[in-house]
Amino acid sequence: MVFFMVAVQRFSLSALFPSRLAALAATLVLSGLRILPSWAVRACLALAVATGGAGHAQALHIGFVNIDRLLKEATTAKQAQTKLEQEFSKREKDLVDLGASIKALVDKFEREAPTLSETQRQSRQRQLLDQDREFQRKRREFQEDLNTRKNEELQQVIQRANKVIRDIAIAEKFDMVFQDAIYIDPKHDITDKVLKALNAPAGK
Repeated sequence: MVFFMVAVQRFSLSALFPSRLAALAATLVLSGLRILPSWAVRACLALAVATGGAGHAQALHIGFVNIDRLLKEATTAKQAQTKLEQEFSKREKDLVDLGASIKALVDKFEREAPTLSETQRQSRQRQLLDQDREFQRKRREFQEDLNTRKNEELQQVIQRANKVIRDIAIAEKFDMVFQDAIYIDPKHDITDKVLKALNAPAGK
């Protein structure tokens, strides 16, 4: 007897912006400033000590931004999540319903298989395989479309956040802004300030 495995998967629309954004954030270059990953902190400070002494390193004006917080709490990120949910929730439901329908047909076939002729069994198996292939195709298309749109929305959020960080960094004369660190003194954390600017109404 042939057993069919139909993948019925709930697609997560709530985790739209994964935490693996260090690579993206690390590529954001400010005008004369850089948002840097944690591994670069030691290198930058070591270079400052080597070239100008410890006093120069201590004089650096350093800021820190928690990118994960920005992507969870920024109004633009929340709006992007809502937009994607509206765009994809119906397709998600349709896929789940289709997968459940195919699984029900598989269960029915397995119950009835002992009473079917060889010709009937082969015919039903072919039908189920065709339906499963179509389901898998639609599932892949859904995931590809969702990933594409997630990346598009993510880029817009990152670009907006980058502009705000750049404006704050220039206005307050930061030498460097880090986006990740093993430890950071809270006095260097400008995440709240960035969020306030990001969430401010347009024109303010």
